Amino acid sequence: MFLALFVLWWTLLFVFYRFPGIDLAVAKSVFTAEPCASTSPVGNVCGTFALAKNPLLRMVRNVTLALPYIAILVLFAALISSRYKYGAGWRTLKADQYIAALISLGVGCGLIVNALLKTYGGRPRPRSTDLFGGSLDFVQAGSFAGRCLANCSFVSGEASSGGWLLCLVLLLPPRLRFSVGIPLAIISIMMPVMRVMTGAHYLSDAVLGWLLSLVVFAAAMASIDFLRSGTQAKS
Repeated sequence: MFLALFVLWWTLLFVFYRFPGIDLAVAKSVFTAEPCASTSPVGNVCGTFALAKNPLLRMVRNVTLALPYIAILVLFAALISSRYKYGAGWRTLKADQYIAALISLGVGCGLIVNALLKTYGGRPRPRSTDLFGGSLDFVQAGSFAGRCLANCSFVSGEASSGGWLLCLVLLLPPRLRFSVGIPLAIISIMMPVMRVMTGAHYLSDAVLGWLLSLVVFAAAMASIDFLRSGTQAKS
């Protein structure tokens, strides 16, 4: 699963890099052009991403932003409960999976997305480019030639958080996978969609950010399986 997701991520990056018109077409579809003021330089593009000001979407975003933190608390609580219940043998398969989930969040959303890509990627957000009322040049996904200096567009941090939330469905008890898993999956998809609709990210930023968490989560779970199988073989 990890290898398949890894290859898919790089394949999609190549597609978005090779065909930047995909990103531009989607961004244009949610951008509302408006007449420029008479004092604006000739050739300027004026307008807004109207949904960015929608109060309902803002409220939904505030809720979804809190969900990863709630999930972290639940995972830590589950680990503490396992330690209390099993004592020295608390490192059950489920406990190790919870640990892997927390590690994948730190490595994926924390290190790769926010500390590396968003800090050094340089890709301006749609609303910051001159094609959509901003002042910076458009660059395609995967290019580090953009002039964004901080908190840049590639990739979406919230989309990566959404992807991580989807992965948690696999850790739910079977009895909760329908009642909790389906709403969680819907929220997971809503998070990147909202970022694209409000002009905060291009489609590629959202898709690749979301998928990146699945790649890292699969890698963490594969590592746990490998380490546990090695320990069992020695014993």
